[in-house]
Amino acid sequence: MHCICKECTFQFKRESHNERCPQCSSPRLLTHPELNTLNIAHIDCDAFYASVEKRDNPTLKNKPVIVGGGKRGVVAACCYISRIKGIHSAMPMYKALKACPEAEIISPNMKKYIQVGRQIKNLMRETTPLVESLSIDEAFLDLSGTQKLHNGSPAKTLVKLTQRIETEVGITTSVGLSYNKFLAKTASDIEKPRGFSIIGRVEATNFLSHRPVGSIWGVGKSLGNQLAKDGLTTVNQLREISEHNLTKKYGKIGKRLFHFARGEDNRTVQPNKKSKSISKETTFNKNIKNIEQLLHQLWPLCESISNQLKGKEMAARTITIKLKTSSFKTITRSRTCQQPTQLAEVIYQEAKLLLKPEVNGIIYRLIGVAVKQFAQPDEADQTDLLDSKIENISKIEGAMETVREKFGQPSIIKGRAFLKD
Repeated sequence: MHCICKECTFQFKRESHNERCPQCSSPRLLTHPELNTLNIAHIDCDAFYASVEKRDNPTLKNKPVIVGGGKRGVVAACCYISRIKGIHSAMPMYKALKACPEAEIISPNMKKYIQVGRQIKNLMRETTPLVESLSIDEAFLDLSGTQKLHNGSPAKTLVKLTQRIETEVGITTSVGLSYNKFLAKTASDIEKPRGFSIIGRVEATNFLSHRPVGSIWGVGKSLGNQLAKDGLTTVNQLREISEHNLTKKYGKIGKRLFHFARGEDNRTVQPNKKSKSISKETTFNKNIKNIEQLLHQLWPLCESISNQLKGKEMAARTITIKLKTSSFKTITRSRTCQQPTQLAEVIYQEAKLLLKPEVNGIIYRLIGVAVKQFAQPDEADQTDLLDSKIENISKIEGAMETVREKFGQPSIIKGRAFLKD
């Protein structure tokens, strides 16, 4: 059986009793009958936000770490030590602190995470031009035709890539390798952290048979509950229903369920896929109805959105605010700018115009900002000869970024970041 050592990348044919690499004696071996014939991979960083924070602060190495907001916020990410305590992403912070009161709570630093994510994606693109980014810390890769370029199979190339990411960036990753995107993503979740799992053509049908329908990519809580009500809890049960009936009952996702249940996925890796929107929101520690307090919460969200736009080399035309009342009613308001922007100040001023009419005695527990309708950065924030306001804003924000890069994020902030008494 074909085998690759995950430590020294030595490739050999494994004998039945060979439990260690004959080259370096490592037990970390990657073995599979189809090892040299599979090309589609999914790479996911392990507990990304928390891992970046632990990398930058070694004293956190053996401590439970939660990245997220205040007591009424939610967990954005957590390390594996925290997960042992039952903590998970999107869990309310008060529940997380109850489960693990000794956890170190760290506020998210999106600018830093974007920079690290970009480093990792650049290493991926050095490996293959066919990289489809799914989020800041995960992507699909198609390594078809790279054997001669890298002098080895895609599996061996991926082992080397994960080593580069770990050595050069300081972040560990988990890899799934298969013959399509759905199974590659499924495989990457099998073993974490530092996992490398493979699902081949021969075993795919049996592998999927008794898995829960919730393990299928795209089946969320709502659809999962609906499928369970209809008596469909395992992938095997989905196979008993025709494509026509699944599509009739569940719409477009029904067609996907039919094919995924059979290990079929004809989607290709698309390197130019763009985000549809960028958003950021915060839940307040105490409910708010005062305009000044709401604007105080709004500003850092706009700065975060601006940082993400600049990090992704994008600009946005449409700005949306989201408000959630104390009775959990959601309000959204949008406006489209005359020209796209990357600037925090412009996003803030547009969002402020949307917010003011909604401050009429209603009590809010959450505020959010989102941007969409993206454009190239060179189209953004064009200077008007009759109005130098945009140019001045751009210069101010550029100067602030320079100071922050040298002295850290809190080294310079705008006056509106301070809440007036």
